[in-house]
Amino acid sequence: MRDDVIARLRAAGCVFAEEEADLLLAATGDEAAREDLVRRRVAGDPLEYLLGWAAFDDVRVHVRAGVFVPRRRTLLLARLAADTLGATGPATVLELCCGAAAVTAWLARHVAADTRGDTGERRIRLIAADIDPDAVACARRNAPDALVLAGDLFDPLPPDLAGTVDVVVANAPYVPTDAIGSMPSEARDHEHRVALDGGPDGLDVQRRIAADVGRWLAPGGTVIVETSAGQATTSARLFADAGLATRIVRDEQTDGTVVVARREPGAAAERA
Repeated sequence: MRDDVIARLRAAGCVFAEEEADLLLAATGDEAAREDLVRRRVAGDPLEYLLGWAAFDDVRVHVRAGVFVPRRRTLLLARLAADTLGATGPATVLELCCGAAAVTAWLARHVAADTRGDTGERRIRLIAADIDPDAVACARRNAPDALVLAGDLFDPLPPDLAGTVDVVVANAPYVPTDAIGSMPSEARDHEHRVALDGGPDGLDVQRRIAADVGRWLAPGGTVIVETSAGQATTSARLFADAGLATRIVRDEQTDGTVVVARREPGAAAERA
């Protein structure tokens, strides 16, 4: 059976046919259900939706149809957030445009679980938000110890959070509208448009984050935003114009590019 499944997946253009075959065959013990999974994969359904999860480093992230599937390049975002938290005491972390909350779930495993005070309470507060109800449902399952909110960017946040967030991370949609048609079919035809479309130049959502993030950052707080290598200079300028000290980080291993922007401790909140 395995050889037949591999051959069918290869014929359908699956690059990692052997690995996918093993995952699909292991997903259920029911032969008819297995055949249905293979048939749907050959027809082009994303593997992650068929399995019900996606791998994000060593974290298995639950996803459902339409929800943005976490990419490997976003590991740079998570690791830089962890590095930033390593230099702080108790901290509040906010993931905007969280999707299935892969970054929050990763931080919960790699940072929050190892940073408990003498009382055993978590010293890192995790908050995530997304406008897509399907994504919010997945995020609440993936990050049960986080506060997961439904709404547009900062809108659902409690007002008393203003000026207290130590780290904001965001993999906001940054694909230019006209470029969505050239994306792989698994993203273009299956993931919700709201998770992909960044407007004419791809940076509409980043502009909105830059315009309002100063109100929410604590003194010395940092915002880390994923972008593309080609957009990075413009992305960085958005946050520099908001009064933040900004740098670009590129990681060839994960193919990740992010902008790291810091509110200096003595700086007033911008555009509050």
